[in-house]
Amino acid sequence: MLREYILIEAMHRLGVPTTRALAAVSTGEQVVRDEFLPGAVLARVAGSHIRIGTFQYFSAQRDNEALSLLVDHVLERHYPDQGHSDNPALTLLRCTITRQAQLVAQWQLLGFIHGVMNTDNMLLSGETIDYGPCAFMDDFHPDKVFSSIDRAGRYAYRNQPGIAHWNLACLAQALLPVLHPEQDQAVALAQETVDTFPDEFLKAHSAGMAQKLGLSTITAADTGLVEDLFQLLADHSSDFTLAFRRLADLAAESPAPVSQLFEFPDSFAPWLAHWRDRLGADTLSPERRQAMMYSANPAFIPRNHLVQEAIHAAEVDGNLQPFKDLHQVLENPTHYDAGKSRYAMPPRPEQEVRQTFCGT
Repeated sequence: MLREYILIEAMHRLGVPTTRALAAVSTGEQVVRDEFLPGAVLARVAGSHIRIGTFQYFSAQRDNEALSLLVDHVLERHYPDQGHSDNPALTLLRCTITRQAQLVAQWQLLGFIHGVMNTDNMLLSGETIDYGPCAFMDDFHPDKVFSSIDRAGRYAYRNQPGIAHWNLACLAQALLPVLHPEQDQAVALAQETVDTFPDEFLKAHSAGMAQKLGLSTITAADTGLVEDLFQLLADHSSDFTLAFRRLADLAAESPAPVSQLFEFPDSFAPWLAHWRDRLGADTLSPERRQAMMYSANPAFIPRNHLVQEAIHAAEVDGNLQPFKDLHQVLENPTHYDAGKSRYAMPPRPEQEVRQTFCGT
C-alpha cells in the first residue's frame, strides 16, 4: 500500500492523469505471503471508478438498458463538452480512445511500466489506476518487465500501446448492442473507430517526444533521430530518466547539471551531433527549449530501490521517515537539487529491484 501511495502521488506531480491516494491505513492484521507481513488498506479517489470491465459486465448480462444508461452517465460526467450526440456510444468510444492514447503515451515517455493492464484496470476517465506491480525503469530496455505475475512479458514496456489497443477493442465489443441496431453496422463502426488508436497514440507520443528532445515538433524526418536514440539507450543499458535529463542540461547552459550522476559515453557522440544540428534548425530559443525540456524530463522518479527502502523501514522497524522523505522529494520532480542527489541516482547492483508485487 505504501508503494501504491508513493507511485500515485509521484505520477500526479509528474502531470500524468491518475487516481489519487487518500490514505494508507494499517489494519493491525498479518498478511500471508512467502512470510507474514503487516497488512494495510489504501483508500484512493478518482473522477470515477468506471472501468472497461464495468461495460463488459453489463454486456455479458445482455443488459442493454444498463449499457445505455452507463454510456450517458460517463459522457455527462467525464466528457460534458461533447454535448448531445446522435450516437452516444460511438462518441464515448472515440473520447475514450483519445484519452487512453494520451495516457499510455505519457507512461511511455516517462519509462513507466504498469504491470497489470487488464480491462478492469482501464478507467473511462482516462486516469491511471492500480499501481500494485508497476515500476519506473532504471536502465532502458524495451522488453523490461517488473510484475512478478507477468512471466510472459505481456505487459512489457514496449507492449503497453498494443495492450491498450486490445483493451479498447474489448470496450468496443461490449458497446456493440448500443452502437447500432444492426449487428454488421455496429461491428463496422466499432472497427473503424478502434482502428484510430495507433494514430492517436503516435500523435500524443510524438508531441511528448518533441518536448523531451527540445523540438517544436517531431516530423517524419526525425523518425531516425528518435529510433537511433532508443537503440543506443538499449545497447548501453542507459538510465532512461537521467539520459533525457542530461539532454536537457546540454540544450543550454545548465544551472544544475546531472553530469556527476550520468554522462553519455563516447559512442553517443555522432547522435548528439545530429541532435544539435536538428536543434539549430528549430525555431525555439535556447532558454525556452531548456525550460520545456526540464518540465518534460524529471530528475526525480520513484525509483524502485528507494520505494523498497521506504517499505522495508516501515515494515521492519515501523519507521515511516524514509517514506516521508521520499514523498517530499517527489513533490517537485523536475527541480534538481544536488543536495538530494541520492534520490536521482540509479541503484547499485545490490540495490536493484527486479520484481514488484501486486498489493491485493
